[in-house]
Amino acid sequence: MDSDENKLGYEPAARDKREVEDEVGSLSSRVLEMLRVKGQVTEPGPMTNFCDTGGDDRPRYRVVAHPWSLYGVDNTALGKGMGRLVDQLPKKGWKVLRHGPDSSKNRNLEIVAVHTKTHTHLEVTWMKGQDGHEPLISVDVTSRCFRDDNAPSG
Repeated sequence: MDSDENKLGYEPAARDKREVEDEVGSLSSRVLEMLRVKGQVTEPGPMTNFCDTGGDDRPRYRVVAHPWSLYGVDNTALGKGMGRLVDQLPKKGWKVLRHGPDSSKNRNLEIVAVHTKTHTHLEVTWMKGQDGHEPLISVDVTSRCFRDDNAPSG
């Protein structure tokens, strides 16, 4: 397990996959509530994937991700939503690590945060549509890597 700790920087906890999916789904829903923008939201819910620990028993280590987008509204509404989100995140248990333009040519506004209790990672990017695409907010909520003791090993 030393190699797992070295690659990740922490020991993955044993957790139930459904519990982590529920947790990520709940945190993701709260992010949408904090945005308070009435638009369309992409459908897929939380998905479980393998987590690369650098060890040999990869199938036992999982991560839950919930990527989604909010679209169908103008940049004024999306900008106000991003402002509310960056204001509300610390009040809802998130530590904002980065808030500002990303490294893309369009310099999209980005918020990166970590939930202090669950260590869930959040990346939110406001893509203003300057490249001809529809403006939207892209959200990715991702759990910490965890050990799924119910998963087949190999």
